[in-house]
Amino acid sequence: MENPRSVEELGPGDHACLTFTDPDERLDIVAAFVLAGLDKGHKVLCFTDSVPADRLPGELSARSVPAEDAMRRGQLAVRGSDRIWLAEGQPSARRMVDLLTGQLDLAAREGYPVLRMTADMCWATRPVAPIDQLLAFESEVGSLFADGRLAAICQYDRDSFDPVTLAFAAAAHTQAVAAAVYHEDPILRICRQHSPPGVRAAGELDFTRAEPLTQALAEALRLDEHIHVNLTQLRYIDAACASIIIQSARSLPDGRHLTVICHGLVREMFALVDTGEVGALRVQTAYGRP
Repeated sequence: MENPRSVEELGPGDHACLTFTDPDERLDIVAAFVLAGLDKGHKVLCFTDSVPADRLPGELSARSVPAEDAMRRGQLAVRGSDRIWLAEGQPSARRMVDLLTGQLDLAAREGYPVLRMTADMCWATRPVAPIDQLLAFESEVGSLFADGRLAAICQYDRDSFDPVTLAFAAAAHTQAVAAAVYHEDPILRICRQHSPPGVRAAGELDFTRAEPLTQALAEALRLDEHIHVNLTQLRYIDAACASIIIQSARSLPDGRHLTVICHGLVREMFALVDTGEVGALRVQTAYGRP
C-alpha cells in the first residue's frame, strides 16, 4: 500500500483504508469524500456504525455536505451497518461482496458512472462478528475495483481493533488516506481540515508551537478561498498563537474570510486579544459548547 494520500486525491478504482483515533477527524475525511462524490455526479453510499444512521446526515451537513438534499434525490444513501453486514445475525464475506455488487449494478441502472462507498468497520468488533469474515471480505472485495466503477474508504478505529487486524486491513487496501499533519506530539496535534477546508488543532497551543501553526495557516491561505480554523478540541491557546491566527485573517484580500470555531478559555482568549478592525475574521462559538 502506498503512503497515505489526501482524500481529495482518491478517485474511481481506489480502495482506501482510513485508520483513526480522532472521531472528528474521521468524520471530516468522510465528509470530504462524500462531498467530492456528490460534486462529481457519483452515487454515494455510507455504512455507519459508531455514528447512528439517523445522526450521520447531520454530521455531514455540519461539514458543508448537502446531505439532506442529496438523500431526497437519491444520490446519497446512509445505512446502519447492523442492518446490512449483520442482517442475518452472522456476517458472511460472500454475502457482503454480493451486496456491494448489487449496489454497483443499481447505481449503474440509475445512471451513475461511479459508486462511492464508505464503511465504518466497527461492526466487526461485536461478539457475533467473527473477525475472519472481515478479513475475508477485505480480500475478496478487491476484484470489484478493477473496472473503475467503485471507490471506497473503509474506516478502522485504532481503539477498537487489535494491531494484527489493523496491519492486515492496511495490506488489503491499495491506498491509505489520512489528513495532512503539520505537528503531532502528546500535547498538541495540528492537521488539515478538509470539509469545511482549513486547519484543525487539538490539545494545547502556545508560542513554542508557533512554527507549525504558521505553516498550517499558510497552506490553508494558499489552497482555500475561505478558511476555517477548528479549535473545538483545543483546551488552551496563548496570546501569541491567537495573534498569529488574527494576523492571517488580516492578510486576506477583500472577499475572503477566516472563521475560528472555539469555546471556553480559547474563546475568551480571542475576546481578550485586540483584533482591531479585521473584517475578514469571524470568531464563532462551537455548536453545543458553552
